[in-house]
Amino acid sequence: MTRILSALVLLPLVVSGIWFAPQWAVVLLVEAVLVAALVEYADLYDKAGVPVPRVPACAAAAVTCAGMAWPGVSLDLVLVAIVIAVCAAVLGAYQPAPNVPASAAAALFPAFYLGVPLGCLAAIRGVYGREALLLMLATVWVSDTAQYYTGRAFGRHALSPTVSPKKTVEGAMGGFVAGVAVMVGLGRIWLPAMPTGWLAGMGAVMVGLGIAGDLFESLLKRSAQVKDSSGLIPGHGGVLDRIDALLFVGPGFYLFLRLLT
Repeated sequence: MTRILSALVLLPLVVSGIWFAPQWAVVLLVEAVLVAALVEYADLYDKAGVPVPRVPACAAAAVTCAGMAWPGVSLDLVLVAIVIAVCAAVLGAYQPAPNVPASAAAALFPAFYLGVPLGCLAAIRGVYGREALLLMLATVWVSDTAQYYTGRAFGRHALSPTVSPKKTVEGAMGGFVAGVAVMVGLGRIWLPAMPTGWLAGMGAVMVGLGIAGDLFESLLKRSAQVKDSSGLIPGHGGVLDRIDALLFVGPGFYLFLRLLT
């Protein structure tokens, strides 16, 4: 029940923000989500024994996100500056120790794991419109819900026992069916120029990417020996738990739109 109530509160806020807010407000919202997710990411790494320099990691991810969100920004210059700045910050913050290389890598990784995907979400909204972003989100949300309930009802075979024991093959199949149906159904309205076959294929790819994103975050949590990234959202865990699928789906859908529209 807590899970449903939280969704009933958050879902209208997210949808109304995407539909009515100006683009700069959407970018600010995405950046706020990034900061919250990065705090949880750093906590996971700390529990896994790899301290993350949070300020340079957050700055690098936020700048990368902004560079992706605003078309025309020279992203190559942004990434070069990020690498130099984070490496310099790590150099100044640490004494020689075995975990320094891992900490430096952990500080750079959020720029690609969080900054690029979340920037893609804002770019989809800004370049291709609110309908395109909501189409992607609806596909992921419906697929996730179908995976959860199909898995509970029919799940017998674990999809990845060592990483996410509760995720099942049957649940994944239910997610593929539901996700493709939403992508085709809404895509025919919101992306009318896109052939149905392309919509169905992209829907399947998006569901697969979402499952991969979920498993990747589960791997991080397993490594830190925790169930959720935080308890921020009642019944849902943390911010990172809610966006894990989008971190893989967002770049895939953005590339799809860039190449085919």
